[in-house]
Amino acid sequence: MHSVALMVYPNFQSLSLSLGSVFECANLLRGEPAYEFHLVSESGGAVMTSQGFSVNTTPIRPQGYDTLIVSGYLEFRLPEANLLELVKAASAQSRRVASLCMGIFVLAEAGLLAGKRTTTHWIHAPAFSKRYPDIRLEEDKLFIVDGQVWTGAGMSAGVDLALAMVENDLGSDLARRIARKLVIAQRRGSEQSQLSALLELDPKSDRVQLALAYARENLTHDLSVEALADVARLSPRQFSRVFREETGQTPAKAIEALRVEAARALMETSRHPVEVVARETGFGDRERMRQAFLRAFGQPPQVMQQAFNAAPPA
Repeated sequence: MHSVALMVYPNFQSLSLSLGSVFECANLLRGEPAYEFHLVSESGGAVMTSQGFSVNTTPIRPQGYDTLIVSGYLEFRLPEANLLELVKAASAQSRRVASLCMGIFVLAEAGLLAGKRTTTHWIHAPAFSKRYPDIRLEEDKLFIVDGQVWTGAGMSAGVDLALAMVENDLGSDLARRIARKLVIAQRRGSEQSQLSALLELDPKSDRVQLALAYARENLTHDLSVEALADVARLSPRQFSRVFREETGQTPAKAIEALRVEAARALMETSRHPVEVVARETGFGDRERMRQAFLRAFGQPPQVMQQAFNAAPPA
């Protein structure tokens, strides 16, 4: 059985606990246990979360685990020497070591990130780069896998990281079934941006928000100005004006960004041909998708898909 340990400490972010549900679902859907989940800390016992409730933990064991995940915390502080020694010892005996959000500081202080590609929550990226200028940080990535080291943005990205681990261990079919059971609308791959196109737009108008939410859930439908204006209950002219004022973009440009984001995520988490990806994300044909990718990334989707497919397993 594969042992997974989530290491926590006082004032850790309780959202980190949600990744345990991924491994729990893996066991349930398989009908037999594949993972044994441990919540561990430096000394064991009750550990307080950032939300004010405590959880029971066992002491981290120096003989390690198959997977050791270091949780994030709210306020920056350097880990104490004893904790670092425990993490070093356990990591040396673990097949896979990961961090969420500010947990990356623990791995860095323990000397586990030399020569590795890494990521963390975008808010903490400047402080990390300043303290560890020799560690390669890619601050926009959701999570990064480099050899045995996995680093993630934290927050909700912990679930994405756990799904990727299950896929790596037990296959993509089980990972997809887990995502469906957990009602995850869209699996996010490692190279996906931490901030979605929808969040980047950040409109204040309820009507524009409603239209964008409809668009994201219905990418294969008619998303013309007229159709979106009807959803927002505005005239096409009013909708176009309000949309540009709220987002700084035209509706057509925003819809293209949503489709590009969805297409990139689908290519990274599946082996569908480009034609299928184009159809499933509303582009209709591969040429329209190709032009959109050239505008967004400067390269066609086929090149990105080849890179995703050629990525070495963790």
